[in-house]
Amino acid sequence: MTQPLTAYHVQYAEGKYIYLSDEEKAPLVDKEPIGGGGRKKLLEGMGSWWAVNQGYNRDDLNKSAIHQINQFSHVMFGGLTHNPAIELGETLLEILPSGLEHIFYADSGSVSVEVAIKMALQYQQATHSCQPSFEKERKSPPLVKGDLGGFAKKTKILTPMGGYHGDTFGAMSVCDPINGMHCLFRNMLAEQIFIPRPSCRYDEPFNEQCLEPLKQALAKHQGEIAGIIIEPLVQGAGGMWFYHAQYLRYLRKVCDEQDIVLIFDEIATGFGRTGAMFASKLAGVTPDIICLGKAITGGFMSFACTVTNGKIAKGISQDGNPFMHGPTFMGNPLACAVAKTAIDSLRHADWQSNVQNIEQWLTEGLMPCRELATVADVRVLGAIGVVEMSEAVDMQSVQAHFIRQGVWLRPFGKLIYTMPHFNFDKADIEKICGAIVGAIVGATKASN
Repeated sequence: MTQPLTAYHVQYAEGKYIYLSDEEKAPLVDKEPIGGGGRKKLLEGMGSWWAVNQGYNRDDLNKSAIHQINQFSHVMFGGLTHNPAIELGETLLEILPSGLEHIFYADSGSVSVEVAIKMALQYQQATHSCQPSFEKERKSPPLVKGDLGGFAKKTKILTPMGGYHGDTFGAMSVCDPINGMHCLFRNMLAEQIFIPRPSCRYDEPFNEQCLEPLKQALAKHQGEIAGIIIEPLVQGAGGMWFYHAQYLRYLRKVCDEQDIVLIFDEIATGFGRTGAMFASKLAGVTPDIICLGKAITGGFMSFACTVTNGKIAKGISQDGNPFMHGPTFMGNPLACAVAKTAIDSLRHADWQSNVQNIEQWLTEGLMPCRELATVADVRVLGAIGVVEMSEAVDMQSVQAHFIRQGVWLRPFGKLIYTMPHFNFDKADIEKICGAIVGAIVGATKASN
């Protein structure tokens, strides 16, 4: 906290670009006059941590926000409702997989995961407990060791290693406890069930052997698992690993057989990133609960939601206990209005063709990396391009290289990756890929 990495000062953003302050002592890049002054211009290849999918400073989102601000920017969402929340809900139900119809609005992706975990646990408590309500539990004798006092035994969440689901305590408990960014806290978190990440690559024939760790865990912990949470097809910040859709189809099958709640964390993959509106649709699998965030507002502001099906919603409600979670800014009307506009804009754009083109251009542009000795793997899916190095990259020097090339990319660990906006053209992708290849070649020469 007292020795932060270099942070570059952004003064303006529009379309595909961010502009650094004139005073910024960053490596020299192209300048372009904006508002009478020159600013260092960078092609933004990260989608601001994957949230911006159609560009910055968009007129439609700005107008939507101003219109809502002139009415009211916030009211509590307890005992009150409003048109932005209702209209956004109607829009979400039109695009979500069929059956997902009960919406909980949250204020961040981490909170949406917290809500999903609580939904799974409360569903199991309501439907598998031998006592029907918390009120009856309060009247029961004190618990003794080994006595669950009527509570359901299904209290664990199963999840693969390599996953990332957020930074709050419930979300951290289902992040990779060994190699993840929250391993410092692992002895303080709820103890969950972890299995190896799916080993079946997305771009190779499916090998059923990759299901063995999952099958073994299900057998060992039978009757304990309340839910399974997974990032469908793409593990994001935990390693940018892409795996086969058949793995998700098997998960759906076993969750149905064992009454386990299947949760898809689509905070990173939702709203077109993989080439389908949702990765779950690309896989042909509908979860019991889906978590959405990031691009839900086009990256304009923080907002998220958790959506479940009728089975889970009815199960939670059957014992008469309310679902106790109420963030202050849940259902924020300003965020709801912007989110609806962002989704409507995406639906009316030719985003699917754009993402297909971006996938092809990334595949071609990153091809030279496959021949480099320091590269372990190259992966492309939709508007996601990843180069995995054999060793961790020197982030500061590599990032300085990118700025000299006029692009903004932010590697982490062994990964150099890009999540471009859907309005990037071929020249933009070639510039991004050229900068990545150049960074790797330059780093290799420097090490020799």
